[in-house]
Amino acid sequence: MMINGKTEGDPAAAVSGFGKIEEAVNGQIAFLANPKYEEFLYQTGASIVIINDNLEIKQPLSATLIRVPDAYSAFAILLTKYQELMTQQLSGIQQPSSIASSATLGENVFVGAFAYLGENVRIGNNVKIFQGVILGDQVQIGDNSILHAGVKIYHDCVIGRQVTLHAGVVIGGDGFGFAPQADGAYQKIPQIGNVVIEDGVEIGANTTIDRATIGSTTIRTGVKLDNLIQIGHNVEIGSHTVIAALTGISGSTKIGKHVMMGGQVGMVGHISIADGTKIAGQSGLMKSVKEPNKSFIGTPALEVSQALRTQVIARNLPELEKRIQDLEKLVEKLLAERG
Repeated sequence: MMINGKTEGDPAAAVSGFGKIEEAVNGQIAFLANPKYEEFLYQTGASIVIINDNLEIKQPLSATLIRVPDAYSAFAILLTKYQELMTQQLSGIQQPSSIASSATLGENVFVGAFAYLGENVRIGNNVKIFQGVILGDQVQIGDNSILHAGVKIYHDCVIGRQVTLHAGVVIGGDGFGFAPQADGAYQKIPQIGNVVIEDGVEIGANTTIDRATIGSTTIRTGVKLDNLIQIGHNVEIGSHTVIAALTGISGSTKIGKHVMMGGQVGMVGHISIADGTKIAGQSGLMKSVKEPNKSFIGTPALEVSQALRTQVIARNLPELEKRIQDLEKLVEKLLAERG
């Protein structure tokens, strides 16, 4: 079995779709991972429910159960397989589209209408390129990657295998490089590098990744980026790092492996973030993080234990101010009495 589960109930139960446990109907499969939703297990209309091995059943139920070590991960595996089957059905080249004669396409490739593939573009096997995608000259796309509608990849950028780019992603725009001049104007610094995205990366809608000034902006294997993220020039993001929406990473920042960032995080350029770092949403990072596996919060971002102590002090500031004022009055009174 794909998810290596143990069945309890009707082994012949069949489904044709997916549903949320609180809304699922007969013929759908659902899952239960969060204990807060356990009540719906006994009410659901789903034919099959995936649950954790250690869940104790407290009431009679009608659904067939599949017990697995991790219900959330197992359901994700099934959804992934379903999505793969849906996209694999797409093949061929829709018209109108523009594909340079020097471009090379692998087997079972789909190119949607109004797509543009420039000179010497190289497309791997089973790649799906949806409507309105633009690929500049010398762009490379690895096997089994998916480029959703409106993705734009500038010249010379390299995309690995099994990469998913959602609608509106822009890869390889110029980095923000300008040299101040004596007259107060700014001279643009040419951005002649590229962007390299390794295997298994997923990038959310309308995220932008700037090309390097020289060399490469690099997104390592397995990185997951949310929507509306800005990655500056010459940034390097380590493998299996996850970053939530509206985060901005300034140029030449080096982020380690397995880093986690909440939404709306901002950080200055030319710093390094150690492996395993966790940064809470809306934090502002002003300096490098050298020790791995530390957690940070706030602006400027502080290590969590230090930040909590600071918050306690901040909450007490009005009382401290009052005590200081009382002390000042007492000192004034004593000085007056000594007069």
